[in-house]
Amino acid sequence: MSRSALCVVLLGGLTYLGSVGSFAETSSPGVPYDYGIGRPATATDIRPWDIDVSPNGQGLPSGSGTVQMGRQLYLERCASCHGKNGREGPMNKLVGGQGTLNSPNPVKTIGSYWPYATTLYDYVYRAMPFGAPQSLKPNEVYSIVAWILYQNGIIREDDVMNGDTLAAVKMPNRNGFVPDPRPDILAPTRR
Repeated sequence: MSRSALCVVLLGGLTYLGSVGSFAETSSPGVPYDYGIGRPATATDIRPWDIDVSPNGQGLPSGSGTVQMGRQLYLERCASCHGKNGREGPMNKLVGGQGTLNSPNPVKTIGSYWPYATTLYDYVYRAMPFGAPQSLKPNEVYSIVAWILYQNGIIREDDVMNGDTLAAVKMPNRNGFVPDPRPDILAPTRR
């Protein structure tokens, strides 16, 4: 690179830095920079991304599902990865493992390890099935969750899962983690 080209590049860089510096000086403390592009997100923009579900059930959608509906959906959408009964794999086992967490070879499944049933809804909805996350409707997710909870002996075969009943499910390992002092997760409530 010639000396004159190098000078042009350096001068351009210094001019740019000078403009950034003067912009930074005019910005108020605590006010985000406005680069002149985009716009603040609206509630409508955020709504499709606001899909989290809290341990107390806040964020669970309307809908319901049963073990019977979940059995068929599970076979169609989940069994190829988790096995016909949720115990076989090849991916993570979903069923079994109760009483093994204090053993030399703990088996961490939904039935043995997870502290909140609502987390199961959240995970299935967000990430499953592996090749098509967020493709299941709320009733389908509630049904698959009902089947998995039933397979783990946590709910009865005739139980119906919805926002209220799922938030009320007491998981076997609910006390197996450090106590959470946040008051918003103690009582089942929904948005």
